[in-house]
Amino acid sequence: MPTHITAPSRVTAAGNKPKLIDEYIGRVNSKTEALSVAQMRSPGGWVEPGQTPDFDEYTVVLKGALRVEFEGGEMIVHAGQAVITHKGEWIRYSTPDEAGAEYIAVCLPAFSPLTVHRDPEAKG
Repeated sequence: MPTHITAPSRVTAAGNKPKLIDEYIGRVNSKTEALSVAQMRSPGGWVEPGQTPDFDEYTVVLKGALRVEFEGGEMIVHAGQAVITHKGEWIRYSTPDEAGAEYIAVCLPAFSPLTVHRDPEAKG
């Protein structure tokens, strides 16, 4: 029988400014460990600590732009574009535009605070 997800769960975000994360599928909302699907809305100027996660992350930007820093560089992912970040590689997300960004993130396996491996706050 299919599992109907009637509403997301709001989860706490890391970073210097309030960011909204609504998890539809994942460890919190559906008790799913295989993958997570969340809608993100971050304000302009938002920056989160760097991380070296134990999961791949597939991100589709719906509005605005997302900066993705990685070892050796950075890229700007605009609305209508996507990015895949790979487990075991250092990354840091931020929102460079004043208008902020909206995007969908899919993590495989599901996001967990225990497997994201964020940098200490002094670095991030």
